[in-house]
Amino acid sequence: MLNMDSAYRENARKVYRFLMSLCYEEETAEELTQETFYQAVRCADKYDGTCKVSTWLCQIAKHLWYRELEKRKKKGTSPLDKQMVSEHKAPDEELCIREEKMELFRKVHVLDETAKEVVLLRVTGAFSFREIGELFGKNENWARVTFYRAKQKIVKG
Repeated sequence: MLNMDSAYRENARKVYRFLMSLCYEEETAEELTQETFYQAVRCADKYDGTCKVSTWLCQIAKHLWYRELEKRKKKGTSPLDKQMVSEHKAPDEELCIREEKMELFRKVHVLDETAKEVVLLRVTGAFSFREIGELFGKNENWARVTFYRAKQKIVKG
């Protein structure tokens, strides 16, 4: 039987980081982290132990994020609405940084869904290649190769 108290203590931060890598919004990541564990409690009997608990929880979180994106699409809001630049920089410096970030996100956005997710998990979520491989049901080498190929596409892009 899965002990949800220990699962929460051991994995809440990892699930939160994973969600931050997808949505870039602290509030949304916090809400979806809580919803992830709520759903996990409801479906704890379905956890069969074939993967790590963290992998199972991140899969739940990913599906909740996709649901959130669908809601936003219907409402007409974007997951990247909030300004992502520090307010302590000069306006011209902020503009340059913002333009560079937007260009990078445009290049990441055109990648296929798997490559995009691997890049975001690695860069913004600080997940190891081993953890990324586990999330996708693959191995560490697959995650490294996928990340490398995506980086090459971004550089060429």
